[in-house]
Amino acid sequence: MSDFTSRRDFVKASGAAGLGLMIVKPETVRGSEANSALSIGLIGCGNRGSYVSGIFAKHEFAKVTAVCDIYEDKLAAAEKKYSGAKRYTRHQDLLASDVDAVLIATPAFLHPEHFEAAVAARKHVYMEKPAGVNAPGCRRVIEAAKKADKTKRITVDYQQRYGTDYRKAHAVVQSGELGAIKMVRAAWLGNGPPIVSGHPASEEKIRNWFFYREMSGDILVEQDCHNIDVVNWFTGTHPVKVSGYGSRQKRQYGDIFDNVACTFQFADGMVFSYSANQFRTPGFSDVSETFICEKGAVNVSRNGYTIWREKGAPEIARTKYDITEDIVREFIEGARAGKLENAAFTAAESTLVAVMALEACVTGREVTWEGISKA
Repeated sequence: MSDFTSRRDFVKASGAAGLGLMIVKPETVRGSEANSALSIGLIGCGNRGSYVSGIFAKHEFAKVTAVCDIYEDKLAAAEKKYSGAKRYTRHQDLLASDVDAVLIATPAFLHPEHFEAAVAARKHVYMEKPAGVNAPGCRRVIEAAKKADKTKRITVDYQQRYGTDYRKAHAVVQSGELGAIKMVRAAWLGNGPPIVSGHPASEEKIRNWFFYREMSGDILVEQDCHNIDVVNWFTGTHPVKVSGYGSRQKRQYGDIFDNVACTFQFADGMVFSYSANQFRTPGFSDVSETFICEKGAVNVSRNGYTIWREKGAPEIARTKYDITEDIVREFIEGARAGKLENAAFTAAESTLVAVMALEACVTGREVTWEGISKA
């Protein structure tokens, strides 16, 4: 990857046109009548794939018509859930079918390979985060995204960017009403996923991929990239360096951390402090981002937001649904109506910041954006 010393360099090298909303004629996008449902192919029938595809299936203009997995038990469950869906054991075969769009919900280390193949097949793509688990994987996603069919929508499941209340909080910060952001803190303090058992030893690292760094990118890349993406979005840039630590205080399984603490710094000197763990105390959790501004502050999460201004009581909004519904709905409606985006570039950028932080925690050394971009 070339040396992206600033976000401007990154956007320029990635292809600036891919970062904005594009609108094309619906018939160009769909190649069929405007009132027909978007046919969806699910690649990866695990927990997340099953959950998100279920949200797709509830939409009146989407239908899951194909499912793909390497394990029979996962395929059987998906076939039962989506009656009539064609089954595939190779993603290449599903991509060669006539589905309009694919939902990529495979283990994180496979995202670059599967994204590249989906783009080459000229499908609308909805991919789970992160973009990859390391810098070469992110580079592969960027290069594939540059070649994407401009009549196809590419969305990555950084769902905060699509949540109604997140967008309201973002608009307040961007309006300048609270002045410039001067400090950022964020956290993901909560439980981790369950351990899967009852499978042959040969399947261990795929069945429990989250718990192996080479497969997931550790908690920073697989999970905490969400917070990092929100911070990149609200600040309009990315940190340029980070130091941090990680350890295993309770986890006995796999080889990933169960807690981390990182300090990021932006080019202008602004500090972003971050903490995460996966051994939540019952009844307590904190998954949110806080922006300290010149004339107020904003705390935002999937549960809503609180805005503090210089005068008056705080403004509070509460989100009472899963914001994954927002991103799925926008993907379906956008693909059908020709309101397109190529979110792979910002997704790769946020993932690279997470990779940068993981490198700092693993090595115990400060890591720079310049250094990780060259990796």
